[in-house]
Amino acid sequence: MLKRCDANVAVSEDAVQAFFSAVRGASVELAAPLSVEDCVAQSMPDASPVKWHLAHTTWFFETFILERFEAGFKPFDPAFRVLFNSYYNGVGEKFTRAQRGLLTRPSLVEVLAYRQNVDARMLKLLAATPAPEVLALVELGLQHEQQHQELIVTDAMHLLSINPLAPAYGLGLEMGRAERDYAWVGFAAGVVEIGYDGAGFCFDNETPRHRQFTEAFALGSRLVTNAEYSAFIDDGGYAKPEFWLSEGWDWVQSNAIAQPLNWRRDGAGWREFTLQGAVALEPDQAVSHVSYFEAAAYALWAGARLPTEAEWETAATSGGLEQVFGAAWQWTSSAYAPYPGFVPTPGAVGEYNGKFMVNQYVLRGSSVATPDGHSRVTYRNFFPATARWQFSGIRLAK
Repeated sequence: MLKRCDANVAVSEDAVQAFFSAVRGASVELAAPLSVEDCVAQSMPDASPVKWHLAHTTWFFETFILERFEAGFKPFDPAFRVLFNSYYNGVGEKFTRAQRGLLTRPSLVEVLAYRQNVDARMLKLLAATPAPEVLALVELGLQHEQQHQELIVTDAMHLLSINPLAPAYGLGLEMGRAERDYAWVGFAAGVVEIGYDGAGFCFDNETPRHRQFTEAFALGSRLVTNAEYSAFIDDGGYAKPEFWLSEGWDWVQSNAIAQPLNWRRDGAGWREFTLQGAVALEPDQAVSHVSYFEAAAYALWAGARLPTEAEWETAATSGGLEQVFGAAWQWTSSAYAPYPGFVPTPGAVGEYNGKFMVNQYVLRGSSVATPDGHSRVTYRNFFPATARWQFSGIRLAK
């Protein structure tokens, strides 16, 4: 869960109200360029409909805050408690994740009315000098909603990408290009500290701060580009098992994978599906939408490897890297596991992170779809090795 990691810092009620309104409004703005049909469909079990994201983030405030702290609480609709519960077993029953796209009712109009109702009640609660516990839960809910804002973008983009019409989302987000030539940034061996450092907010999986020893290492100054990755493809990288982990090779073969998720080849060369629709591949942009298996195979082909998260955080803190934030999440070779001394938060909100610490890898940084202000060097994103519908890219280490 998100928590106020520095308990001595007071939270301004006015600031929380302003942040609440801004974040809640931003989610609706992300849905604005989409049709009603776009908002209802689900492209795969790992993705969710935009309508569901809008409802679930509202469910969070109603379930974890209003239900506990609002005088005379009555649910907007009792059925929503099950429909829009994601994975909180401590709350009760859940609707099947893979079938969220079948929920044609409630309508998008009803979900937006649900948001307006809960927002009005939340702002009334926040105007009444709420207890610190309420403010902490509101901060949790807003950071949770920002995570879902990124998922709104990536899930909708995946849905649009499988449409032969290749429609544009229309958000206007651009990944940008590397600013300097590729270089290796070196670091000496030694004991480093990683994890939450006491400033601002953090999720519980970023704690506690602890020491790790790293051997001497170097990280690439920027992310791997489309042009560099296409050289791996041209060299037959997807057909050479010596570059692949065994499970990754089986995955590539069984799914006939031969390029990043959104690449398509035509007579003029590679094209890529982006938020602007299908466009000619930009050679200088960071490659994205690659799995851990693909990132690890490319790294081995390039005579390098993926960084550990301790290496990544050490290098990112030094200020010597480009594209730390705002382009693509960067795969690390670190399994998503608890830090030494990690203790999950009691109660249902404690299910936020700890129970997912198995069979996944850590990604660091942020992407073009990450909301402004949501990034930090200690942030630990995580996905299974086959995931590639996110803006996930590659930074090399050696």
